[in-house]
Amino acid sequence: MRLPGQAHRHPDDIVIGPVDLSARVDEALAVQALAFGLGADEVAVRRQIVLRHLTHPGARALGATVPGGDLVGFVYGMPNDRTHWWSTVVEPYLRARGHESWLDDSFVITELHVHPRYQNHGIGRTLITAITDGAAEPRSILSAIDIESPARGLYRSLGYEDLARQVLFPSAPMPYAVMGAPLPLRRR
Repeated sequence: MRLPGQAHRHPDDIVIGPVDLSARVDEALAVQALAFGLGADEVAVRRQIVLRHLTHPGARALGATVPGGDLVGFVYGMPNDRTHWWSTVVEPYLRARGHESWLDDSFVITELHVHPRYQNHGIGRTLITAITDGAAEPRSILSAIDIESPARGLYRSLGYEDLARQVLFPSAPMPYAVMGAPLPLRRR
């Protein structure tokens, strides 16, 4: 059994382990920009958001690095707090579906991104399972664009189920789905 905080050796000598995301925020956002199709203006906004999130109690991050140390994937999250912006946006959608209680005692996956060149090799799966394995909370929640995508397929394979769909975030061009799973996440 691997303890939280230990590095995971992955195929192609990719190492997955704790990362100082504050120190590597620009490198992480470059991965996110490629994986998520973000422009420079959106990256600048997200930079401030990531740095603010990392100050919350219990926030932690893992990274996937290749030999030489380049970051090719990352995940970060934190225990949910109903006063956080994300929770205030999703709460009415969850309440309407009878799932408001998911906002309590949950670990939120805030961001999970893998460089397109390294996708479909299990890196995202290893990142999300490793970070949630270290969570004290009994369940995890996240939001993902509300389309059938490889990301949604990954989340479903780990045990996440739709809690609310067609969730509209201010300034987001597409609706999102809020998904939740009991912890530990399902393994293959």
